[in-house]
Amino acid sequence: MKIHIFLLISLFLATSCLRKNDEAQLSENPNSNDDQNVVTMRTIHGIVKINLFYDKAPNTSKRFAQLVKAGFYDGLSFHRVVPNFIIQSGDPTGSGPGGSGQKIKGEDSYEKHIKGTVGMARLENDPDSGDSQFYISLSTMPELDGKFTVFGQVQDGLEVLDKISLGDKIITMTLGETSEGAALELTPTPLPTATASATPTPVK
Repeated sequence: MKIHIFLLISLFLATSCLRKNDEAQLSENPNSNDDQNVVTMRTIHGIVKINLFYDKAPNTSKRFAQLVKAGFYDGLSFHRVVPNFIIQSGDPTGSGPGGSGQKIKGEDSYEKHIKGTVGMARLENDPDSGDSQFYISLSTMPELDGKFTVFGQVQDGLEVLDKISLGDKIITMTLGETSEGAALELTPTPLPTATASATPTPVK
């Protein structure tokens, strides 16, 4: 009888420990919630949904998600638009050299650049100079493969990318899926403080 009671107590304690470990992992890893894998970007031209690569670029994906959750990108403009190459945003100054002020170490990336690939912009000669600026490729670009940290891919709204022009703004960026809808009217959003540096950008 005592042996049975002992075994039951041991089983209960082991189950409790496993449950606590699972809960800790859920709270520490944004990727544990499927809804956190998708970033929804609203523009005046429509909605773009980006799937984050937590498994391939965990640090960059996590940092990008943190900035999205903080509302950092809301109201920022696309300060660089090169047809058939990239669109680029993430600079609070709208001029090219700005960022959040927190650098992020580059991560090895073996993803191919196709239309809708999302990467972290950085200085040409410094792989660890990424910050908040990101780019989305508009075509297949093997010349960029392996040179920048790729942390996402557009899964919906590829047609919107071609409509974005220089100076167009991101209305909102949110974590998770949202219902489809028409383009929204842009409302003024206070911009965060920018930090000056050399312009981080993929070179064409």
